[in-house]
Amino acid sequence: MKRIVYALMATVTGLVLLFSYRTSLEPEPASALADAPTAGGAAVAPPTTGTPSASASPTPSSAASSSASAAPAATPSSSSGLADGTWTGQAANTRYGPVQVRITVSGGTITDVQVPQYPSESGRDQQINSRALPILVQQTVTAQSAQVDMVSGATYTSTGYRTSLQSALDQARS
Repeated sequence: MKRIVYALMATVTGLVLLFSYRTSLEPEPASALADAPTAGGAAVAPPTTGTPSASASPTPSSAASSSASAAPAATPSSSSGLADGTWTGQAANTRYGPVQVRITVSGGTITDVQVPQYPSESGRDQQINSRALPILVQQTVTAQSAQVDMVSGATYTSTGYRTSLQSALDQARS
């Protein structure tokens, strides 16, 4: 009789522990990502949060007016709203290191995307990013927005890329 009682109590305890276990992870705190606006868009990525930071400043391209010191002196394109110039997004801190995107806009269209900062400490980082970054860059030029798909196996890099890209696009629109 004692064994049955102990078995029932152990079963009840196990069930209580099982059902009280939280299976979903808490979202990363806002400080885990660089202060950048929401990447938004595609349903395949969880949204990131943050606020725009004044420390990210646009870098005028050589094609832009030499008299422009803070921002390229160009009028936004009516279709995209992007001002011509080179715009560097806020670096987004990821679990494996910062990701930063620089876009070049010409004629209101994103013509070039560079990634001056990305995780590259380990061989695994280099392997992942050598495959993921060209895909993200190509998707950006095609989509002309931050609504690019995540790259499978490069979730952290993709999230940081989209966050930094959105920051650069926001600067090009202001």
